[in-house]
Amino acid sequence: NIRSNNDGVSTGLNWLKPKGEKLNSYSPVDGKLIASVTGADAKAYEAVIQKAQSAFIEWRSWPAPKRGEIVRQISEELRKYKQPLGELVSYEMGKSLQEGLGEVQEMIDICDFAVGLSRQLHGLTMHSERPGHRMYEQYHPLGIVGVISAFNFPVAVWSWNAALAWVCGDTCVWKPSEKTPLCAIACQNIIQPVFKKNNVPEGVSNIIIGGRNVGEWMSHDTRVPLVSATGSTRMGKAVGAAVGQRLGRSLLELGGNNAIIISKDADLDMALIGAAFGAVGTAGQRCTSTRRLIIHEKVYDRFKAKLVNAYKQLKIGDPLNEKNHVGPLIDKDAVKMYLDAIENCKAEGGKFIVEGG
Repeated sequence: NIRSNNDGVSTGLNWLKPKGEKLNSYSPVDGKLIASVTGADAKAYEAVIQKAQSAFIEWRSWPAPKRGEIVRQISEELRKYKQPLGELVSYEMGKSLQEGLGEVQEMIDICDFAVGLSRQLHGLTMHSERPGHRMYEQYHPLGIVGVISAFNFPVAVWSWNAALAWVCGDTCVWKPSEKTPLCAIACQNIIQPVFKKNNVPEGVSNIIIGGRNVGEWMSHDTRVPLVSATGSTRMGKAVGAAVGQRLGRSLLELGGNNAIIISKDADLDMALIGAAFGAVGTAGQRCTSTRRLIIHEKVYDRFKAKLVNAYKQLKIGDPLNEKNHVGPLIDKDAVKMYLDAIENCKAEGGKFIVEGG
């Protein structure tokens, strides 16, 4: 149900008419315009937060297993739309089709996990010093959970946060990456019928599409007690500082400089698969991408030969073609960063064991 022009703000049951910046989503696969989205303005943001607040008052009173039943039905809808949603992830983001389908499977898995947890929100019971009394602890939902997700996992990261937040009684406000807005709209379209059928309060699942300003609004908003953000370390520092300043809580999944250590006793064939896919999966655009290999000198030459052979077999091209292993980078800025990194490597004396092209 994606149209050529889409509204980028939703309260779960309804789509608002924002007046923010128009975002065009181009596919990195073929450079074509997929569709456009009208982003959020301050008025639309305020309307969503107020709706999420009022929904929380009702949603938190639903029994946790009943909230879990909603999430179970969402997992059934995701199973139904796994193929087209996986294809959209691949086409809008550029990762291989198998990775796109795998990402939707992760959404299904976290929903199943959350359904189980909805009947296990345990608390301790304790003896009291007063006769005839018992003490017990009960966890209470926080309120609105803000989710800021990155382009490289355009659907899975949101689901990891949302499914768990929902069974706990929290409402969610999702700011997806402006580079992959259509995946977020598709997710909202998929789950909307479940919410309508079960009379879920409007405002339990919200989307606010927009640029950096939307993330800043959310980070500084005292009505959002928890902000979960995925992205660059630079972005994470800004979010962490803003949320911390108002004594809120933040969950940050940021970039890294990951290494695989290969010892002299390692199974080199197994290590090769992990190293190669860890580096080339999602065209290296992951917070968990392998960036360095630290290899024991006794197996260095043998492993390097295996690695060179593996890289020579990689096929780069249309990610929807399952014969290809590596899709495109997300946009021209990413390509420039990549080319600049190669030049910096050469300037610092780096040696290339497989030339690019």
